[in-house]
Amino acid sequence: MTPRSAIYYWKCDRPAAYHGTAERDARPDIEQMIRMELATRFPAQPLTVFPAGGQGNHITFRATIGDESGFVRIDDGEDRDDYIQVESHLLGEVRALGVPTPRVLAVDASRARVPFAWQVLEDIPHPDLNKHFKGGTLDVAAVSREIGAAVARWQAIQPVGFGPFDGEVLQASGHLTGYHSSYADYFHLHLERHLTFLTERGFLSSDENAEISAEIALHHSLLAIERGCLVHKDLALWNILGSENHIAAFIDFDDAISGDPMDDLSLLACFHDAAFLRSAFQGYQGIRPLPSEHLRRFWLHLLRNMIVKAVIRVGAGYFDRGNSFFLIPSGANGGSLREFTHARLNAALAGLRNETSIENL
Repeated sequence: MTPRSAIYYWKCDRPAAYHGTAERDARPDIEQMIRMELATRFPAQPLTVFPAGGQGNHITFRATIGDESGFVRIDDGEDRDDYIQVESHLLGEVRALGVPTPRVLAVDASRARVPFAWQVLEDIPHPDLNKHFKGGTLDVAAVSREIGAAVARWQAIQPVGFGPFDGEVLQASGHLTGYHSSYADYFHLHLERHLTFLTERGFLSSDENAEISAEIALHHSLLAIERGCLVHKDLALWNILGSENHIAAFIDFDDAISGDPMDDLSLLACFHDAAFLRSAFQGYQGIRPLPSEHLRRFWLHLLRNMIVKAVIRVGAGYFDRGNSFFLIPSGANGGSLREFTHARLNAALAGLRNETSIENL
């Protein structure tokens, strides 16, 4: 098993980098194994299991277990990650704060009987918000305010340490504890390697690489935070379920960390414009005040997140896909996504340097 102490972002830093990012054929063997697992976990209950599709990095199924509808997520990576146990704990902690998340019906990352980790969630009968967004029906102002308020609420969770959570400590003590004693140590983890990768693959020039590194170094003091807060770390519309104007559940806390309060808001800026961010900030401020130097911290984290997203998009070949792919807007293509990614990274760099308003997005 690979501990997440050596990981900045799982999808690109795990030993099986980009696992699950390519389109995969149906796996009847996995379907049969998970059906047997669920039959063992829920004996004497009528059971059905069928593929759910999806474009995320998990294999997914829908299931009926007695009168309960469930959504099954499977991690079949060879690195034997057990973070699905941490994520299951987080869903409960976040829901206890009044933020909607699905209930966890069962979870097992032991791989004792099957060669994968699995989780069964309460099936939320709503699509992800990205479907409404791509269809042009999402009430952006209302939903983005609701997202900002949810971020502020789950920041009441303030673990010890920084970065990904230690699953063994959580299992032994029930406490969320980040692997890193310094936030700066976590923030800089693999940063040089990520920038080198983007330069070697032609996404960044050598001058751009050096410029980004220098600007981050210039603002190193922003990383000197005493206590972290819960950060979803993959906050996007496809990880939120609901209707055109209301959120039913936040999902996929698989990359959650202890970090900076501006990180999740910056993740929204990886995809959305100033109007969306303005409403999200308003929702956040309705619950808690913005932190000191919030603008520079926002831009710094947007820059770091765009570096990671560029690494994933280059490494997994996202720029070669069409608009049926969840990341690509209607009417756009992979080339458009490449241009947007580069432009948003440059906007973050300029924002950090000049402490510009979010209206520049």
